Amino acid sequence: MTRRNMNRFGIIAGALTLAGGIALRADDALPKAETILDHYIEVTGGKAAYEKRTSEVATGSFELPAMGVKGAMTRYSDSNNNSYTVIEIPGIGKMEQGETNGVAWEKSPMTGARVKSGVEKAEALRGSMFNGSLYWRKQYAKVETTGTAAVNSEDCYKVVLTPAEGGGKPETNYYSKKTGLLLKSETTVESQLGEVPAEADVNDYKDFGGVMTPAKITQKAAGQEFTITIDTVKVNEAIPADKFAIPDDVKALTDKPAAKPIDK
Repeated sequence: MTRRNMNRFGIIAGALTLAGGIALRADDALPKAETILDHYIEVTGGKAAYEKRTSEVATGSFELPAMGVKGAMTRYSDSNNNSYTVIEIPGIGKMEQGETNGVAWEKSPMTGARVKSGVEKAEALRGSMFNGSLYWRKQYAKVETTGTAAVNSEDCYKVVLTPAEGGGKPETNYYSKKTGLLLKSETTVESQLGEVPAEADVNDYKDFGGVMTPAKITQKAAGQEFTITIDTVKVNEAIPADKFAIPDDVKALTDKPAAKPIDK
């Protein structure tokens, strides 16, 4: 699952107006990226609505259409930036991913348990930041509006966001001039396969607990296309602390001592 999600699912979008609410004309200069990102918070519910949220439990489905694979998905997240996602696919098994206390991990029947490190870890931790859209200044060292483009025949502002701590490739996001919502995101992500170009089409925004959230994200990466559909988001649910507990087989990997240098 890629970051601009999910998170959150971590999704930020654009705007049509300047900070003071003055409408832009078609012949005006491009709005600053800072204006676009701040206005997104307003068009999706406003700062106060975000700040009322302390946890989320999202349920939906994960689908790989080309392979005829579909499974149930549940994602838990809280204001301590803990997250846990589980996808259960009949005939394949359970795929899990989590971020807890600065540890990013995943496990599946195909790959077993693994702990993420380096850029891959930084990308995962950025994606798990609760209410990430509200704190974009913490996540990106630089943001810049670089032009305009059409996404599904809708005019958009094109904004490039350069990650801050931990590194990672810049993200290029496309924000609707008409609605101020994110419609598409492109980046290169770090994975077990190395650097992989990835893109996500974001749509079907719905009001979940006072904040507009995309209910459908179609992602393409490494020659595969998959869709995440969100059916429900329960806000401020009490989530048991053990839901974010690092599994024993993952914890065993984090407890391994560093390899000793070879004596010369």
